[in-house]
Amino acid sequence: MADTNDNKLTAEVRTEFGKGFARRLRAAGKIPAVIYGHGTEPQHVALPGHETALIIRKANQVLDLQIEGKSQLALVKDVQKDPVHQIIEHLDLVVVRKGEKVTVDVPVHLEGEAAAGTSVNQDLTTLSLEVEATHIPESVTVSIEGLEEGAHVLAGDVKLPQGATLVTDPEHLVVGITAATVVDLGETEEAAAEGEAPAEDAAEAPAEAE
Repeated sequence: MADTNDNKLTAEVRTEFGKGFARRLRAAGKIPAVIYGHGTEPQHVALPGHETALIIRKANQVLDLQIEGKSQLALVKDVQKDPVHQIIEHLDLVVVRKGEKVTVDVPVHLEGEAAAGTSVNQDLTTLSLEVEATHIPESVTVSIEGLEEGAHVLAGDVKLPQGATLVTDPEHLVVGITAATVVDLGETEEAAAEGEAPAEDAAEAPAEAE
């Protein structure tokens, strides 16, 4: 669960915009960001690059931003990265308040091993939950320990953290257990050998013609 005490960052208000200015910010080790929500005017800020990048490695982080001496809680809504170098180019942040509930997608973590001879098929990697903005869980855990072929776990079966409400359709499949696919390597090798035979015959044909 995110701890806003560890997510405290000093944000600098910025009054210049444009791609050129954003590039200069990133070159100086800072990340441009915009804060919006609750009917407020969008506020453009610059965040310390290294500290911010460490925090947002985990999803759904709430930042405690220090802006001109005042504290503002903001949920990381969108992270824009360079597709090649994976450098953070911009952040979208949403204003939140203590006690307020937000809807977020929380990662699903599978725990344990299914029965021998089965295959685990995870249909959902996240669940949408409504939770308090300052108590967002890092993940939810689904145990597949010992599950047999034909077993399945629906969204409504997942144990949620205290205070969380499921937004995802409770009938949506999260994990299904099926029989493991068996590949007969012996037949595959035999088929491959048979496929090579005509090629060998073709190679010998010119020699016989001579």
